[in-house]
Amino acid sequence: MAQQDVQNGEGEKVAPAVEIKAVLTQLVVPKADDAVKFYKAAFGAVELERSTHPKRKAEQERPLILSAQLKLGSSTFLVSDNTEDSGEPVNVVGSGAIALWLETPDIGAAVAKAVLAGAVSEGEITTGVFSDPEQPVGKVRDPFGFLWFFTSPVAKKAAAESEAPVTV
Repeated sequence: MAQQDVQNGEGEKVAPAVEIKAVLTQLVVPKADDAVKFYKAAFGAVELERSTHPKRKAEQERPLILSAQLKLGSSTFLVSDNTEDSGEPVNVVGSGAIALWLETPDIGAAVAKAVLAGAVSEGEITTGVFSDPEQPVGKVRDPFGFLWFFTSPVAKKAAAESEAPVTV
């Protein structure tokens, strides 16, 4: 691997820059097939592809999902079964280790749909969450322990426009 000297006072060597095209979030869950079904029902995710463990026989036990790629809006994410091959076991329920943000023009409808599919609402739609005091946010926890936040780009844009300086 080629390395180059960096003039930062310490003479460190670092690898040349690499272009990153995307970041894929991977959700590791106990039952990936159930999670895929939930994300389709709750958020309208579309399954792009799926790879299963080749040594698992379907007639003996459920297929082990190595990776299911789902598209949600303009983003994609992966869902995988939690196995000994996936690294250290993941304790997602209540861990708060990851939160996913979804932009939608109708936060209330999105929360209601997720709850209907099996998520648990985490309070009312509120404002003043995180950095923007005017931004409405709804929050649900999916059956696998992950937090999903719903926010509205329309409300965010309207709030920004109302704060714009007026010239006379």
